[in-house]
Amino acid sequence: MGITGASGSLYGYALVRALHQLGIETHLIVTEMGEKVMQFECDKTMDELKEYAAIHSNKNLFASIASGSYLTDGMVIVPCSMNTLGAIANGVGDTLLSRAASVVMKEKRTFIIVPREAPFNLIHLRNMTVLAETGACIMPASPGFYHKPTEIWELANFMVARILDTLNIDHRLLERWGEKA
Repeated sequence: MGITGASGSLYGYALVRALHQLGIETHLIVTEMGEKVMQFECDKTMDELKEYAAIHSNKNLFASIASGSYLTDGMVIVPCSMNTLGAIANGVGDTLLSRAASVVMKEKRTFIIVPREAPFNLIHLRNMTVLAETGACIMPASPGFYHKPTEIWELANFMVARILDTLNIDHRLLERWGEKA
């Protein structure tokens, strides 16, 4: 899992907590700006995130997750900045985050990008198209409202639930359409 410097750190924080609560082994890479935005938006530090996942330095290209021989079920980058998205789409593997993403794509594992930007420009759209053509799932951070959220956590959990669904991880974060509570 990766967290970058795009606004929307709450989504990343909510996902890493949910994966931990579900007993899913999680490896986390947070970019330098991702750390700053997480601190600013959520008042959370890297030390607090260690409770939920194994943390890897974005500079450590020798980390286990930099190799295709290290088996993973997939990867999610949430939120994903356009800088990170562009680097990955163009094959730049100079950080652990972009290298791990490249590995997940070459191994044909589930790869989810949650971009948090508005509006998208043509370069953003082309980079997303490149990733979609490689099999990545592009899941913009755009929660639904049919579950009538009243708290910000309900909006974050909507997106986390969609990510978990895409990873085929069973959960009960929210009521599904047509279900009774």
